[in-house]
Amino acid sequence: MRKCTRVHYESYAEREEGLIRKKVAELAGVSEATVSRVLSGVGSVKEETARRVIEAAEQLNYVPSSLAQRFALRKSGNLGVILPMLPKVNLFSTYYFSEVLSGIGMTAKQRGYDLLLLFREPDEPRDYANLFRTQKVDGCIILGAQDVPPERAALAELKAGHHPFCLVNQRFDGEAYNTVDADQRKGSYDAVKHLLHQGCKQICFLNGPSVYSNSLDRLQGYRDALEEAGLPFLSERVLLGNYSRKSGYLQAKAVADLIRSGQIDAVIAANDRMAIGLLQGLKELGIRVGEEAALIGCDDSDVVRMTDPPLSSIRVPFFEIGSEAASRLLDRMQDPNPESAASFDAKLPVKLIERASSAAAGTNRT
Repeated sequence: MRKCTRVHYESYAEREEGLIRKKVAELAGVSEATVSRVLSGVGSVKEETARRVIEAAEQLNYVPSSLAQRFALRKSGNLGVILPMLPKVNLFSTYYFSEVLSGIGMTAKQRGYDLLLLFREPDEPRDYANLFRTQKVDGCIILGAQDVPPERAALAELKAGHHPFCLVNQRFDGEAYNTVDADQRKGSYDAVKHLLHQGCKQICFLNGPSVYSNSLDRLQGYRDALEEAGLPFLSERVLLGNYSRKSGYLQAKAVADLIRSGQIDAVIAANDRMAIGLLQGLKELGIRVGEEAALIGCDDSDVVRMTDPPLSSIRVPFFEIGSEAASRLLDRMQDPNPESAASFDAKLPVKLIERASSAAAGTNRT
């Protein structure tokens, strides 16, 4: 996994630091390499040896006592956040990631922890436990986890090693992992109920990949609402995207054909990016969203207020999700008996925000 790094230039101060490390090594009766391993937190050193190094460093005022205590306790002071490296996507400009990271970062700072961001390449091995073995992090929050065998194996290794971690917006059936999510099922359920109230009867669902539990939960909420209303669930009304704007845009032709043939009168997209891409594509094909068909997204990102028409969306509290994940995980890390504590599974409430893309649904159609 890649991490943020800084380039260092040799300076007078760094040469002085080297001399001090040499003195620490002499005082502790160890090699300079051992001093480096202890103070950097990288590599395996016996506890007794590490304490000698820390004591020697403190005598020479080489490290602050608070930092020395971290090393002595084998703590890094870092809360790791594992993020997927997505080709051609700036994660920090993406509403979901920016909000969740802001929530995590604010809470971590308040609790005296630094964030270490680690980016995982799509095909890179998921060796999360190594972050703990090398003492880079004291706990980690994982974003973008997928229900695939390598991910399950990596998470099982974390759990077996009693390493504190939390999943955000992802769960694994049959596994008792710490998770924080929104009530995704309730969100799509409410969206269907709203459309039915507006007079829609033939509702299409544009979903994301099934490797994400969010996709399964949102689809289930859609099915539950249809069943409750006595309406059939039709597989041909479930379309697949990948949560990108482009994937929504590429489905516009199929959706337009379904609208014009009278087979559907509304669409729920599993996130705003797909909904915005679909809205753009439908507009280019001459379909008037909010008049000929209704459209609802999910996330309630800032940009949906500026679309034409403004997009109805399920508001998901991503900032609060990040803050809750960090708070609960840090609490667990401070628990004197974390291994015996039950895993937590928090779900935050969502809210449907009605705007013009669905407000007129059913009223302007004959």
